Amino acid sequence: MYATIWALLPPLIAIILALITKEVYSSLFIGIVVGALLYAGFNVEIAVNHIFQDGMVGVLSDKNNIGILIFLVILGVMVCLMNKAGGSEAFGRFAGEKIKTKMGAQLATVVLGILIFIDDYFNCLTVGSVMRPVTAKHGISKEKLAYLIDATAAPVCIIAPISSWAAAVNGFVEGEDGFSLFLQAIPFNFYALLTILFVVLAIVMKVEFGPMKKRESNVVRMHEMAQVITDKKQDKKGRVMDLVVPVIALLISCIVGMIYSGGFFEGKDFITAFSDSNASVGLMLGSFIALVITIIYYMLRRIMTMKECMECLPEGFKAMVPAILILAFAWTLKAMTDSLGANEYVEMMMSGSAEGLMRLLPAIIFLVACFLAFATGTSWGTFGILIPIVVEVFAGNDHTLMVISIAACMAGAVCGDHCSPISDTTIMASAGADCDHVSHVTTQLPYAIVVAAISFVTYIVAGLTKSVWISLPTGIVLVLAVLFIFKMRDKNKAVVK
Repeated sequence: MYATIWALLPPLIAIILALITKEVYSSLFIGIVVGALLYAGFNVEIAVNHIFQDGMVGVLSDKNNIGILIFLVILGVMVCLMNKAGGSEAFGRFAGEKIKTKMGAQLATVVLGILIFIDDYFNCLTVGSVMRPVTAKHGISKEKLAYLIDATAAPVCIIAPISSWAAAVNGFVEGEDGFSLFLQAIPFNFYALLTILFVVLAIVMKVEFGPMKKRESNVVRMHEMAQVITDKKQDKKGRVMDLVVPVIALLISCIVGMIYSGGFFEGKDFITAFSDSNASVGLMLGSFIALVITIIYYMLRRIMTMKECMECLPEGFKAMVPAILILAFAWTLKAMTDSLGANEYVEMMMSGSAEGLMRLLPAIIFLVACFLAFATGTSWGTFGILIPIVVEVFAGNDHTLMVISIAACMAGAVCGDHCSPISDTTIMASAGADCDHVSHVTTQLPYAIVVAAISFVTYIVAGLTKSVWISLPTGIVLVLAVLFIFKMRDKNKAVVK
């Protein structure tokens, strides 16, 4: 079964079960068990050893994974500190005075998500912790907040030249100027660009559909979320700066941590250091420095004692346990899929057929990347497989089509990652919004699928015309048309009622 279509069965089982049962832990574990049994030829002893030795122990002893978990825990502790110090509540009061409408709260979330473009993990947790009290006050569901976070995490990072994603893509391009190709691919990264446009227009036009519409129109639920803010003990000791200072410290420290891991302080220039950076190491070091700064700042402000700060350590850890557990299971499932040769199977399929596709390759590779990222839950792994194939097919033949195809690969990887319940970014978005994970996935899915369908059509146009001036406006017009249709449908329903 190695390097065959069976290699994609375990993640598909996990995804389908999660969507049907609305329960993610058992669904992921069943997918892991199926993968291990396929790997072991249904020998139970080998399968059990494979699950724990090669799977859970393997992924949890990986230094990069451990770095991400430490970063998660520290972020949980910092959120707890900001809440206990009154910074989050003070920011909520401040934002309540400045942001008067539900639309304003949503647009503020989007803007903050775009500004924090360094890394998707950092984006999800920071934006979530800062905007959660603001969106709750305006009756915005946790599912909508999770979608806004998710839609401005990976889609923003994949078009930001200075980000951990740009560094990763640069590392997968061999024999070419990776950074230059990344810059050239930005205008053709239709899923990312159209997702951001779709989110902004949907907010402005007040368009909702699918399960998200039911969540947003549930008056009782919104009242309960708003009540969380009013029911809390009002503590006026906190100031807006008690949230701003830790967030700025976190942002600066993480940037410094990333360029440090890339060798900036060993003589490399900023761009090269960022390209060579290790996001896991950088975020771990940066978040730790920010945590120390935050504790010292609160103690100097005399709003928290050392004992109170230390009490936040276990509380912050407990808050992140669900996200850590889901991540551990998702990584283990990926290990099972890798051991079955899923990467080799997709690579053989693509390299065997790519030569004859050419003009339609951007659209097709977008679909392949979507499916692979959705099934495996990893966008980096997806464009790590597909980008080298694209470069090999087009290098020296058609540079423009190579750029479009690389963009399609990155866009498809982000799209599949955006839709997948086993994606670490999707898990982070749920954690950042404090939202039930499966509920986030089911409410987000229709929105992501609509933009994915528009992106697919746009890549067909791009492959045929090789012009961003024709293809991108086509995608923009389609986004406007779809949202207008949904808006008119809602108006007609309201008239009928």
